[in-house]
Amino acid sequence: MNSIDLRLDQLRGPVPPTPHNARTIAALTTNPACARRAVMDSAGVDKRAVAARVGFPPPYGQSPFAITRTQSFEAQVKANGCAELLRMLREVLSLSIPEVAYQDLEEVAGNVSQEVRHTVARQVLGAAAAGLEDGGTLFDHPLLRLPVGGRQVFLEPDLIAFQYKGTFHVIEIKSFAVIDGQADGGKVAAAAVQSAVYVVALRRLLAELGHDPAAVSDRVVLVCPENFSNHAVATLIDVRRQLTVLNRQLARMTRIDSLLEPLDPGLTFDLAPDRDGKPTRPVGELCDALEHIPARYSPDCLSMCELSYFCRNEARGTTYALGRSVSEELGSVDSIHMALGLASGRLTPSPEQVEAAGVLQAAMRLRNECFGLPA
Repeated sequence: MNSIDLRLDQLRGPVPPTPHNARTIAALTTNPACARRAVMDSAGVDKRAVAARVGFPPPYGQSPFAITRTQSFEAQVKANGCAELLRMLREVLSLSIPEVAYQDLEEVAGNVSQEVRHTVARQVLGAAAAGLEDGGTLFDHPLLRLPVGGRQVFLEPDLIAFQYKGTFHVIEIKSFAVIDGQADGGKVAAAAVQSAVYVVALRRLLAELGHDPAAVSDRVVLVCPENFSNHAVATLIDVRRQLTVLNRQLARMTRIDSLLEPLDPGLTFDLAPDRDGKPTRPVGELCDALEHIPARYSPDCLSMCELSYFCRNEARGTTYALGRSVSEELGSVDSIHMALGLASGRLTPSPEQVEAAGVLQAAMRLRNECFGLPA
C-alpha cells in the first residue's frame, strides 16, 4: 500500500470504501473542477452518511420497492441462461446468434476480492477478444477498471458484456418503462452516459491486452420493461457523443496526489460511529473538514451528488450558485454582491473583470429599459 492509499484510508476512516460505479464516474466527470467530490470519491467516503450527519441529507435515492422491482426484472431477463435476452439481441442486432455461453463474474469460486475478480474478467474477456472457441459470449458483472484522476478505480458494473464474432456490446438493464415506444428522456440520457463509462473501461481493458479497442461497439443495448408489463424490450443507443465528452473530462481531471498535497495531515471524514453504527463525530468538526476542501457547486449537482445540498447552502451569494454558464461568463466575478456592484458602476473593475463588467452593465441597462427604470 503506497502513501496515497494510506492517506485516502485516513480520510475515509476505518470503514470499507464505498465502491465506484458508472453513476459516480459520470457525475465526477460532469463537474471535474470540484476537488471536494474528487477527493471524497477517491477515498471511498460515504457522502450520503456525511451529508446526513451535517444536516443536509439528500432527498433522493431508490426506494426498497424500486430496488426490488429492478432486481425482479433483471432476474426475468437473465432467466434460463438469458433466453429472453438472447431473443432480443437477435432482433435488435439482426444477428443469427445460434447459441451462447453465459458466465457470471460476480464472484470467483466464492472469492469476491476485487483484484481476483478483475484478473478473471481480464482473462475471460481477453480470450473472447482473441476468438478462442471457449471464449464465451455473455459475461455478467465483469469487474472493470478505469484510471480516474491518476488513480485506478474499480467499477462495480451491473451489466452484461456481449461478444459475438469479435464485436462486444455493452448491455444495460434498467427498470424504467418504455411506454408506446417512448421513455423518459432524462433517464435514457443518464443510462447513455453510464453505459459510455463501461464502453470506455472495456475498451481500455482490451487495449491493455493488445486487442483492438474498437471491437467494443459505440452502440449499447438498453433493455427496459415495455408499457405497464414486465415484457422486456431492447433498444440500440448511440453513445459516441457521450464517449467524446467522457474521454475529454477524464483527461482534464486533476491527479489525486495534487489534490491531496495541500490538505492538512490530520484531515478526516471519519464519522466515529458507536457500537450501534450511529455517528458520534461533532457536526461542527465535520463541517470544518468539508469546508477545508474547495467545492465547485452548480445546480446540476443537485441531481447527481449526495453532498449537493450542503454545497448549495455553502455557495449562497456566489455566482457558482447561478449555474455553470453564468459563472463561466463572469470569470473572476465570483460573488453576486460584486456582480451587482460592477453592473451598477458602484465598483471599479480590475483589469481581468473589465469584459465581465461590460456584460453586466449591458444587462442592467436592458433590465431597466424593460421595467421603465432610469438608466
